[in-house]
Parts: sequence; C-alpha cells; structure tokens
Amino acid sequence: MKKGQLSAEMLILIVVILAILAIVATQLLNTAQKSSEKIESQSTAILEKTEKAVKGKEGSFCVNDDECLSGSCIDNTCS
Repeated sequence: MKKGQLSAEMLILIVVILAILAIVATQLLNTAQKSSEKIESQSTAILEKTEKAVKGKEGSFCVNDDECLSGSCIDNTCS
C-alpha cells in the first residue's frame, strides 16, 4: 500500500509542477506579445518622425512629390 500512496503523491506533484509550468509559459507569451506591440508602435513613431525630418519644407528643392512635407513638388520646388 505504501508504494501506491507514494506513486499517487508523485503523480500529484508532477501535475502541480506541470500546471505551474503552463502558467509561467502563458505569462511569458503574454509578456512577449505586449513587448512586441510596444516595440512595433515605437518603431512606427520613429519612422514617422524620421520621414518628416527628411522631407523638404516649402521652397526646398525636390524631384517628386514624395520628397515634400506638403506632398506637392512643382518645378522642382516644394510648395
């Protein structure tokens, strides 16, 4: 009988450990997802700021509309 009780106790211990591992894994996945979302939003913000800094203001030289902050390049000048 003692062997059976020992096995049951070990089985319970294994189940508890697996449950704890599952909870920890879920928390890690949630943390990783939240971190990924924050990094993505910060990267987008940096790209937008960089794009604005690089684009020409009114009166700047340009070749096409994409180079101007206003989005309008007429006669190689941002308008």
